[in-house]
Amino acid sequence: MGLDEEALDYHRTDPPGKIEISTTKPTNTQRDLSLAYSPGVAAPCMAIHEDETDAYTYTAKGNLVGVVSNGSAVLGLGDIGAQASKPVMEGKGVLFKRFADIDVFDIELDEADPDRFADAVKMMEPTFGGVNLEDIKAPECFTIEERLREEMDIPVFHDDQHGTAIISGAALVNAADIAGKELADLEIVFSGAGASALATARFYVSLGAKKENITMCDSSGIITRARAEAGDVNEYKREFARDVPPGDLADAMAGADVFVGLSIGGIVSQEMVRSMGDNPIIFAMANPDPEIGYHEAKEAREDDVIMATGRSDYPNQVNNVLGFPFIFRGALDVRATEINEEMKVACARALADLAREDVPDAVVKAYGDDPLQFGPDYIIPKPVDPRVLFRVAPAVAAAAADSGAARIDVDIDAYEEELEARLGKSREMMRVVLNKAKSDPKRVALAEGENEKMIRAAYQLREQGIADPVLIGEEDRIKRTAANLGLDFEPEVADPDDGDYEGYADHLHELRKRKGITRTEAGELVRRDTNYFGSVMVERGDADAFLTGLSHHYPSALRPPLQVIGTAPDADYAAGVYMLTFKNRVIFVADATVNQAPDADVLAEVTKQTGKLARRFNVEPRAALLSYSNFGSVDNEGTRKPRDAARLLQEDPEVDFPVDGEMQADTAVVEEILEGTYGFSELDQPANVLVFPNLESGNIGYKLLQRLGGAEAIGPMLVGMDKPVHVLQRGDEVKDIVNLAGVAVVDAQKD
Repeated sequence: MGLDEEALDYHRTDPPGKIEISTTKPTNTQRDLSLAYSPGVAAPCMAIHEDETDAYTYTAKGNLVGVVSNGSAVLGLGDIGAQASKPVMEGKGVLFKRFADIDVFDIELDEADPDRFADAVKMMEPTFGGVNLEDIKAPECFTIEERLREEMDIPVFHDDQHGTAIISGAALVNAADIAGKELADLEIVFSGAGASALATARFYVSLGAKKENITMCDSSGIITRARAEAGDVNEYKREFARDVPPGDLADAMAGADVFVGLSIGGIVSQEMVRSMGDNPIIFAMANPDPEIGYHEAKEAREDDVIMATGRSDYPNQVNNVLGFPFIFRGALDVRATEINEEMKVACARALADLAREDVPDAVVKAYGDDPLQFGPDYIIPKPVDPRVLFRVAPAVAAAAADSGAARIDVDIDAYEEELEARLGKSREMMRVVLNKAKSDPKRVALAEGENEKMIRAAYQLREQGIADPVLIGEEDRIKRTAANLGLDFEPEVADPDDGDYEGYADHLHELRKRKGITRTEAGELVRRDTNYFGSVMVERGDADAFLTGLSHHYPSALRPPLQVIGTAPDADYAAGVYMLTFKNRVIFVADATVNQAPDADVLAEVTKQTGKLARRFNVEPRAALLSYSNFGSVDNEGTRKPRDAARLLQEDPEVDFPVDGEMQADTAVVEEILEGTYGFSELDQPANVLVFPNLESGNIGYKLLQRLGGAEAIGPMLVGMDKPVHVLQRGDEVKDIVNLAGVAVVDAQKD
C-alpha cells in the first residue's frame, strides 16, 4: 500500500477524520443531565451575563483554540479551498491536543475577501480563548492578522508567519554560538520573500540580528532599494529593500554567514555554499525538497556547515510543532490578550536553552537510538521531547506577565507542576516525591556507575537538587564518559580500586563470615561487585540510600542488599511495589517482585509497608487483600490467607488506615459493587492499595493493568528494608533512575 492510499485509509476508518468531542463531566444519570443542560445551565449563564470573565470559570473557553483557514495557501498544496483544507486543520487540532492538551474547533471559511474573513473570525471571539490562523496566502494573511490583533482581546497567531520564525530563531541562536559568531554580526541571506520569510527576518531582528545585514531575494533577485523605488516589490517586501547592487541569489550568498531558505527546492548549488563565509549556517526549509540537500551542503564544505531543514529524516528539523502548542498553552493559562514579540522571543530562547540539556532516553529511542547531544547536528529540541511543554509554556507565560499581556497572575513554579499533571497522573505523583526530596537531599550510591545512564542520572539528580549522587566504579572512566556526554559537572565517585576500602571488606566479612564468606572472598566482592560495595557503603552510613539493578537480573541485584542491609526492625520481609497511575486514579500494587508464596503474616506485613509508601506520595491508603472470592464465598487454604491477613491488620493498633479482604479485584475498585453489595466492608471508598495473594498474580496483574488498562507504572519500589534500597528493572531509562532515587531520598529523610 502506497503512502497516499495508506493516508486515505487512515482518515476514512470509522469514525472518519481525526477528532471528536468528549465530555468532561458525568452524564450518566438524570441528575447529571439536568446539571449539564436544562435547568442547570441557567446558573452559569447568568453568572457570565453579570461578569463575562466568568466564561473562563464555567466553560471550556480558556482551553479552546479556533484553528481557522480558508485553504488559500495549504503547505505543499497551494490554494485548494476551505473544504479541502479540513484534514489539515483537524491535524492541527490533533497536534494541539497531543502536545499541550489544548482543545480545538477547526473552522474552515469559504471566504477569500480578507475583510469579510476577518469579520467572521472576530464574531467568534466569545467562543475561543485564542485563534490560530492557518494556511492563508500572502499578502492577505498580513492584513487579516494585523486587523484581528488590533480588534480582538484574545491571542491571534498566524502560525505560517511566526512558527518557522520562532523555531528557526532558536536554531539560529545556537548555531551562531557553535560557529563562534554574534547575532549582530551575521550577514543573513533569505531565499523567498513571502509571509514566512518576512516574519522570520523580522523575528531575527528581535533576537539581535541587524536589519541592515539582511539581504532578501525573491524570484526576481535581490530586493534592492532601486527595485522598491521603482514599485517592483509590494509594501511588505519593501521593508527589507537594501541599498546594494542588483544581483541574484548566488551574488547575495557570496561571503554570507547565514542562508535561510523559504522558497523552492534545488535552487542552491554546492558552489554557492562554498562561496559563503567561514562555518556557514544553512537553513534550507523548503518542503518536501530543501533548497539544497543535506548531504550536498555538508559535502560542499567538508562538514563545517551547520545545517537545518524542514525534514524529519535529517538532523535539526525546523518543525512548527515545537512552537504553537506551547505558545498557546502559556498564553491561555494567563488569559493573555495577545501573543506579542516578547512572548515569541521567550519561546525561542527557551527552546535554544533546552537543546543544551541532556536528552531523555525516550526521545533518543524515538529517533533511532542515535546520540543526541548539543552540537552542529543538534541545535533545536525534538518535537516529541516532553520537556518542551515545561520549558516553553512557563517562559511564554512569564513573558506575557512581564510585558503586560497577561490578565491573571501565575506562580511559575506551581504552574510548571500543573503542566506536568497534564501529561499524566504519574508526573503529578512523582512531583510530590521529588519536591520532598529537594527539601533535604541525601547521598545516594549508584551501582554500575560507569554506565552512561547512571552517569546521566547522577547529573540530573545533582542539577535538580534531588540528591547528592555517588557513582560507584572506575573514576577515570566515569569522568571520561561524563565529558564525552557533554555533561558539565564533576561527579562524585567511589572507586573500589582507588581508595581505602579495606574497612568495607572487613565489614562484609564480619556480616557474612558464618554464611560461608572468607575474608579474601569479602575483599574480592567489595572490589568487583558494585552491589556489595554499595550495600556496605549504605550499611556503614557512608551513603544514605542505594540504587542498583540496571544491568542485572532482579534477584541477583536484590541478594547483596538483603544479605548486607537486611530488613527493617519492624519487618521480616521485603516486597516490591508498583505505583500505577491512570487519568484520575492512583493504585499501589504489591507484591510484584519478591515473595513468591506469602502466608497471612507476610501479606499483612506487605500491606503495612505499602500503606507507608503510599503516604510518601501524599496518598491516604485504603487496602484490599485480593483473591478470587468475596468475604468467605469460597473457603479453602488459598482464600483463607488474605482473609486472615485482613483480620490481623484490623486487629493491629498500628494500622490506622482501612483494610479489608478477601475480595475480588472488581469489588475492590468499583464503588457501585463495594457499596451496593458489600456495604458492610471496612472500605467506604474503592481501594488504592491492592495486595495480591502471591507473586505470580501480582506480576501478572500489574502488567495487564499497565499494558491493557493504559496505566503508567513507577517502580518497583522496595519496601521493608532497613535502609533505603531500590532495585531497577534492567533497561530502565534515566527518568526511572531519577524517580527511584527521589523515592530513596524521601525514604532516607524519615530515618
